[in-house]
Amino acid sequence: MSNKVRYGLKNVHYAPLTFGTGNAPTFGTPVRIPGAVNLSLARSGDDLVFYADDGVYFECGDNSAFDGDLELAMIPEGFSTDMMGDVKDDNGVLVTEGSPERKHFALMFEFTGDKRGIRHVVYNCTASPEDDLTGATRGENIEVQTEKLKLRARPLPNNNRVKAKTGDTTTQAVYDGWYESVYSPTVTPEQNNATTGD
Repeated sequence: MSNKVRYGLKNVHYAPLTFGTGNAPTFGTPVRIPGAVNLSLARSGDDLVFYADDGVYFECGDNSAFDGDLELAMIPEGFSTDMMGDVKDDNGVLVTEGSPERKHFALMFEFTGDKRGIRHVVYNCTASPEDDLTGATRGENIEVQTEKLKLRARPLPNNNRVKAKTGDTTTQAVYDGWYESVYSPTVTPEQNNATTGD
């Protein structure tokens, strides 16, 4: 089942991430973030190209860092308190402190495809509000004002994983359970080390 095109954005979730002994990651239960408008994550690392003997001697890519933003209709209170360090007081008022601790989380989302949606997880993210505190009076037409999160994605420190996504041959069980828990890859050595015929 191969997609020819992809479009749209939906099913955005976050799963709290904590680190244990040896930086082993533990993910909490994914929580849906409603009102997703736009997501942009750009690779921020530079490829390494080393020249010797009058040519390219060694070359490797750098997929270790992604930076970007997530635009939402409104940042949910739960995300603000869970991931961005806001504190809700006894009267239900959200309080932002000057130097809040940014917590880590996995970001999960889906791009619509013509055959089947492509489901993604970015394993190790932090977020901060990107927009200034602004507002505008209502005119003849209502203009919805969105909010943005600035995102930073880095590799998991214990295994260097950055992201994963469903593909053409992803099993139905894995696809259906994508948002129930954060996917942990299972790789058989023969899959990625195919031998050429001897």
